[in-house]
Amino acid sequence: MNFRLPPSRPKRTPSEIAYAADDRPELGLTLSLGAQHAVMAIALSAYALVVAKLANLSLEDTQSFLACSILGMALATFLQSWGGKLGSGAFIVHIPDPIMVPFIAIVISTYGLGGVLPAAVLAGCAALVISRIVPHLRPLFPPTVMGVVVTVGGFSLVRGALEHSLGLDDKYVIDPLSLVIALVTLSVIVGFSIWGTRAMKLFSLLAGMVAGIVVAAALGYVHGLERFATTPLFALPHVPTPVFGLDPGMLAVIVIVALLVQLDTFASVVIMDKMDDADWHRADMKMVSGGMQANGLGNLIAGLLGAMPTATSSANIGLSHATRSTSRYIGIACALMIAIVALLPQVTLALTLIPTPVIGAIEVYAAGFFAVSGLELAASRQLDSRGIFMIGISLTVGLGVMLMPELVENVPPVLHHMVGSGFVMAGVTAVSLNLLFRLGTSMRARRTLGEEGQATSEAIVDFVEAQGGIWAARRDVVRRAAIAALEAAEFIASSGEGRHPTAIQGRFDEFNLDIELIHTGPPLVLSGAQHAPVLDVQALLDADEDAIDAAMAGVSSVLVQRLADRVRSGTRDGASYLLLHFDH
Repeated sequence: MNFRLPPSRPKRTPSEIAYAADDRPELGLTLSLGAQHAVMAIALSAYALVVAKLANLSLEDTQSFLACSILGMALATFLQSWGGKLGSGAFIVHIPDPIMVPFIAIVISTYGLGGVLPAAVLAGCAALVISRIVPHLRPLFPPTVMGVVVTVGGFSLVRGALEHSLGLDDKYVIDPLSLVIALVTLSVIVGFSIWGTRAMKLFSLLAGMVAGIVVAAALGYVHGLERFATTPLFALPHVPTPVFGLDPGMLAVIVIVALLVQLDTFASVVIMDKMDDADWHRADMKMVSGGMQANGLGNLIAGLLGAMPTATSSANIGLSHATRSTSRYIGIACALMIAIVALLPQVTLALTLIPTPVIGAIEVYAAGFFAVSGLELAASRQLDSRGIFMIGISLTVGLGVMLMPELVENVPPVLHHMVGSGFVMAGVTAVSLNLLFRLGTSMRARRTLGEEGQATSEAIVDFVEAQGGIWAARRDVVRRAAIAALEAAEFIASSGEGRHPTAIQGRFDEFNLDIELIHTGPPLVLSGAQHAPVLDVQALLDADEDAIDAAMAGVSSVLVQRLADRVRSGTRDGASYLLLHFDH
């Protein structure tokens, strides 16, 4: 390759990364690594097949819809890897958006394939708008809200997953052969993911699909192979005639879901940036904005072809980590390979012939993955009563709508699609409650401390943990801050010269947590943790009480400076302080 991509932000490459974002591997290696990612993405294009199954599309329409959607994947992947003013400048691969599956299926069922065009274009426009204002919207989407959205997104796939994997008919009678095919598919996916080698884990979904197809073929569940004889090797996909008369309520749902999907884009950009930067501390909001813009532009342009909206692929991020390569040149190669597949009708035909039980097993896998990932994300933050109520009420609202679809019968028709979606209602409820519960919540807090050691220790721990819950800070950071604050209080009390802590105060934003101990006496003199003396335990046993106190003060000083990311001491308003800073 003789071209150069627009440069990304200067970074120090971690030692475990072989090819960073701006590195250009040799052509053979670039093509081989790009091919691995392309195979992974093509396997995950099965989400478009799920939509086709839900919408009962014909084989011809399914093949055309899949080809257009694969082109959309290639376009968004290219924009992300190119970077500059078009994308994030990170190796991020796109796949058909799993969260959009039920909504695009409803659009196709109601309006035909032509309805996908305005839906995808609208989703792209929503992503472009939020990409411009996302740096100012971070408080709206903390991980607790994101966790609720992802969890309910998984729940929304459960009904279709069970119907397809069990082969249920109108009377909910299970087809035993469909069950066998689905169990084989899911067993291989789970087995490879748990007990497989690193390479097997990365290709567990593809291996499950292959195993399911083999079993389905043996049981006579693969049909349409004769079509290969009349299918050309190369052809442009058919672009459906657009239909613009979509229900306003459905359009509103598409916009809301498209906005919520950008939470996934946010997370993917942050993960890739962190993987690529040894000195990473916080999200690069310009890079995040570029990632959302690439998603929006990709959906906008591909939507004109009738392609399904896309989302970032976490499986491909895992593959980047395994191959120790985050080079954007590999991303460009991957995008070109994906685009070529979209122009090969025999390949897309093979994908459309995947039996329904196999698709159902993939839906089961996706539903479980999203549900557990969302709960894990929500639980990653320290929770107080506000967070507990926000998560609990939002999940209850979302599940209530899913379990009781009759609730929308008396709702105005224009709101049917919005109120009738558990995913949308849970997301809107979570964002609304998060804003409501944060009203009157200060990002600063202070507590006066007494002079008794045990009471002071309990007050310090209680303050840090309580405020961590109110601020929804990360659990690991809160735990570290509580231990560091305790050691800091011990350091102050054992340093002599009349020092003792009199108050503790904290400040928080999404990037920083500061815990400050106010104390009497002169400010502390800090020595670097790396220069701490080695303790002679035998000498301490024979030393007097003052020597032991001095040694323990030194130990506390070292612990504080190692637990906190930065430590500073000084005076302010006539009082001394010790400031502990934690990157968040």
